[in-house]
Amino acid sequence: MGDQIQFIVEKLNQDPFRKNYNLITFDSLESVQLLQLLNDVLGEIDPKHAVDIREELPEQTVKRMLSLLGILKYKPPGNISDLSTFRQGLVTGSKPVIHPVLHWLLQRTNELKKRAYLARFLVKLEVPAEFLQDDTVADVNKQYEELMEAFKNLHKECEQLKTSGLSTAEIRRDISAMEEEKDQLIKRVDRLKKRVETVQNHQRMLEIARQLRLEKEREESLAQQKHEQKNQLFHAEQRLQRAQLQLKEMHHAVVDSKPESLIKKLEEEINFNSYLVTEKIPRELESKKNSVYLLQKVVAEPAMSQSDLSGVEMKINEVNAEMNQLIEKRMMKYEPIDSKFSMYRQQASIISRKKEAKAEELQAAKEEMSSAERQMLQKTSQAQELEGADVLKGDEFKHYVNKLRSKNTFYKKKRLEIAEITAEYGILQRTEELLKQRHEALQQQLQAIEEKKGISGYSYTQEELERVSAVKSEMDEMKGRTLDNMSEMVKKLNAMVAEKKASLAPVIKELRQLRQKCQELTQECDEKKIQYDSCAAGLESNRSALEQEVKGLHEECVQEESNYHYINCMKRNLEVQLQRAKEEMKVYVSPDPQERRKAIREQYTRIILEQENLGKKLREKQKVVRENHGPNMKQIKMWQDFELLMECKRECFLKQQNQTTIGQVIQEGGKDRLVL
Repeated sequence: MGDQIQFIVEKLNQDPFRKNYNLITFDSLESVQLLQLLNDVLGEIDPKHAVDIREELPEQTVKRMLSLLGILKYKPPGNISDLSTFRQGLVTGSKPVIHPVLHWLLQRTNELKKRAYLARFLVKLEVPAEFLQDDTVADVNKQYEELMEAFKNLHKECEQLKTSGLSTAEIRRDISAMEEEKDQLIKRVDRLKKRVETVQNHQRMLEIARQLRLEKEREESLAQQKHEQKNQLFHAEQRLQRAQLQLKEMHHAVVDSKPESLIKKLEEEINFNSYLVTEKIPRELESKKNSVYLLQKVVAEPAMSQSDLSGVEMKINEVNAEMNQLIEKRMMKYEPIDSKFSMYRQQASIISRKKEAKAEELQAAKEEMSSAERQMLQKTSQAQELEGADVLKGDEFKHYVNKLRSKNTFYKKKRLEIAEITAEYGILQRTEELLKQRHEALQQQLQAIEEKKGISGYSYTQEELERVSAVKSEMDEMKGRTLDNMSEMVKKLNAMVAEKKASLAPVIKELRQLRQKCQELTQECDEKKIQYDSCAAGLESNRSALEQEVKGLHEECVQEESNYHYINCMKRNLEVQLQRAKEEMKVYVSPDPQERRKAIREQYTRIILEQENLGKKLREKQKVVRENHGPNMKQIKMWQDFELLMECKRECFLKQQNQTTIGQVIQEGGKDRLVL
């Protein structure tokens, strides 16, 4: 309860109420203030209820609130006895009754606003059957129902447009932004034109720039067409591979099978397809149609809250439990007469269920097989893109295995040879190291001898010359090989260019045809776009006209509704007056004097006589009062004088008594002094 009051206070302190309450001030509200607060919340939901409850009777206030709460589908807690308590608490402004109502209303204000708005137009007025016999009233009632249906359809379309994300305000903003950009672009183009006009040959340069732009656009379109054609070629190759694979499988199936087995297989497939077409698919289609019908019915109904859904679920559970109890009672009461038929029925139902399960399993297996085939085709296409070989089957795979075995033995032999060569390489490496050491020793001896002879560096210079000459010869040889390779490469490139030209010639020819077709399609697209724009503009104008018409019809409907209520009230008043006049005439004409005394005329006559007699008595009393007024006033004056005289005597007596007591006191004081 504390959380509930806290929520109510928070909501009331927010827009649009702005009450500035706290828990203490809200809890200290009186019953009339609580009722006014509840009426303000209801007035926010439905503006017709925004009234001051002090200006209407309590019965009218409670009746109006109960009618709106009934439209909003508020369900007070408890059973029927609690409903009477709820009404009584609403009349007296009881807090335990009004607080839950405020909590429920403030929790779902937007939803209840929508529901109240719809109820204003969708709550049907019940016209008595005797009034519908009049042709005019019947026609008006029919128009009223047609307008209600039209309002339902228009409201659904409006909600769909709101949820679709299209907003007229956003569209208007986009249009205004595009118009601003258009104006800016026009100004920029004008400025650029003024700048370009001062340049020489600006017309020729503009023409060249235009041609350049067109060629770039053409290049982009050709690149896009090339990409699309590559995709189409890739898809066509995939389709061709699938078709070849299917053809290969069919060849294998034809080779391995006989006509009887093929016919049997086809018969099984036909039986399965006929079962799907005649039994399974129609049953599923019927169930889908029923579910769609139920969903459409649910969508057509007004929105339900969580409490409504929980109530519906409880009702469903109760009905299901009652159905189960009735079925059990029926089974206990009526035993089957023929047990064989029941057994056959059970077997038939079991077989039909098994048949349906197997059909579903077969269909699932077929779908799985088709998905596996698609995956296999994708994998084969990927393998071919990676320049891989096809998947081997049967004898080809055996041949491939034998080939792998022979290669394995060859690999082992070569591996042994590599091990021998590796060992020999180690020996040769060690020999090389020894020879290098000997060479270094001999080189040191040679340098020592050259220094002794005075020709140091001779051997090093000779080695350098030999090395340079060897490098030069290698470079000359490499240049010759490079020139040969370049000439061969040029020849290959020329051959490849010629080959590509020959292969691209039909593609270019086809591309020209496609380009012409593209131009035709572009022209057709432009024409269709113009038609679409004109159609859209026409639909937009029709929509605005329909909106104006709906607005006018809505105002007319409200006016007619108010006129209907006014005429109905006037009619009821006249009927009541007519009934009273008939009863008065019947009583007045009646020969029975007792009945005649009940007439309003007799009653008013009797009241008039009584008032006249009372007036006579009052006039006589007034006359007596006027006659006795003078003597009575004199007597009052005498009594007032007598009262003053008596008051004066009382004061004199009191003064005399006080003087006597003072003299006695003085005499007693003198005697005391004499004694002393």
